[in-house]
Amino acid sequence: MAAIKLIDLVRKYGDTVAVDRLNLEVNKGEIFGFLGPNGAGKTTTIKMMTGLLSPTSGRVEVGGFDIVRNPMEAKKILGYVPDVPMLFEKLTGREFLDFVCEIWRVEKKEEKIEYWLRTFELLEVADALIESYSHGMKQKLSMVQALIHEPQILILDEPFTGLDPLSAKKSKDILQEFVAGGGTVFFSTHILDVAERFCDRVGIIVRGRLVAVGTLEELREVSDRTLEDIFLRLISSAGLGEKREES
Repeated sequence: MAAIKLIDLVRKYGDTVAVDRLNLEVNKGEIFGFLGPNGAGKTTTIKMMTGLLSPTSGRVEVGGFDIVRNPMEAKKILGYVPDVPMLFEKLTGREFLDFVCEIWRVEKKEEKIEYWLRTFELLEVADALIESYSHGMKQKLSMVQALIHEPQILILDEPFTGLDPLSAKKSKDILQEFVAGGGTVFFSTHILDVAERFCDRVGIIVRGRLVAVGTLEELREVSDRTLEDIFLRLISSAGLGEKREES
């Protein structure tokens, strides 16, 4: 059974089709990168995967659970990091994580809060209000809240944005350990060299449609060079480059 399945997934905003009949399977135990130009439908897809948006048609299965029909079962096994951290800024970092642990009924929550604050080097600011945090600190706290209830699947929208190189490297190491322990990671990114070095497979979406999916070796059938070359070739063949020149 796939960790994530998107089946004929469609999302419309009025007459605009943001996601167009998207079919995709993400395997258990892999790091899957979701790539595409701005406005391609990446964040809309992720919001449907996490239950924040309802599909116009089609469905999402997470760990075998339909995200619309069985939302509680699906969300229990999910950790989610949005593109903009969604945090209660009038709480301290420690208070916020305590709140998250109460929602998920996390056992030994004090130990786990301490562990993850130390892991992401947030102990020094743990008792300061979140509103005083830098963007990078907020991003790391968002990663902690996604991991602290020990999910099976992580869905991350641009997770490395705003992180300094050391923090980004630590985050990637933690995600690789998560996958080595049996977890699955699905993340969107604009940073193609990160996807090239970090992902087991990637999918490329253009104008709401999946135009390619596979390992880097499989995608090199399109171009034998870098992922950037492959990406640019695919969006050009989808007509996006021509449209930009006309506008």
